[in-house]
Amino acid sequence: MDDPNLTHAEAVRARFRRALLASMAFVAALGAIFFAGPWLGDTRALALVPQSWPGLAGVITAPLLHGSAGHWLANASALLILGPLVGTVYPRASLRALPLIWILSGLGTWIIGRPSLHIGASGLTHGLLFLLLFLGLLRRDRAAIAAALIGFFFYGGMLLTVLPREAGISWEYHLSGALAGILAAFVWRCADPEPPRRRYSWEDEPEPSPDADELEPPAPDAVPVLWQRPADPNGVVLPFRPRPRPETPPPQE
Repeated sequence: MDDPNLTHAEAVRARFRRALLASMAFVAALGAIFFAGPWLGDTRALALVPQSWPGLAGVITAPLLHGSAGHWLANASALLILGPLVGTVYPRASLRALPLIWILSGLGTWIIGRPSLHIGASGLTHGLLFLLLFLGLLRRDRAAIAAALIGFFFYGGMLLTVLPREAGISWEYHLSGALAGILAAFVWRCADPEPPRRRYSWEDEPEPSPDADELEPPAPDAVPVLWQRPADPNGVVLPFRPRPRPETPPPQE
């Protein structure tokens, strides 16, 4: 919760610091787990294996594992950008949406995934991106639209990775995370209040002055007539002289 004694700008900066520190700590933990892999032994038992009851435990543990340094760096960069962005603009919705995205992305992969080992935090990154995009569509305030545009600018390519494209890439995790983010956006779209909107001077209509009636044009009956043509008893408004008829020439014999 924001300190009520802080201004809006100070509260935004405080939320950004908290979200950035939390994202950095989570990314550091993922890196520590990856580099400690040789000492941890065989971690395949912690991976998510679809349609396998022992592999169901991977719903909780699979996002913590990565197969290579490039895999970890790709998810780390997305978490360091999308995490602070979501946590700054939607501090309440993000705390509620993250557990839902974590669980549903894993359950969806366990249901529809190929019988293989699925690991990585890509379900979280896709869930955060789609959460940003759909909150921007649903809320449509300035902060929501700006956050959605920033997220799309950096990671709009994720929209294409929810479908099978490359071998060895768990598109099932991507799709399940995206659907979980969309669901979280609909459920918690009103969890955070709209930011205060600055009003500009040109948006305020001036109050009518006491002499405003003097500027109104008078009614037509109240306008004085300076000249009035006398009425003609024959009903003629403007008389026109008759045109002279041409004389008929005499017949020739």
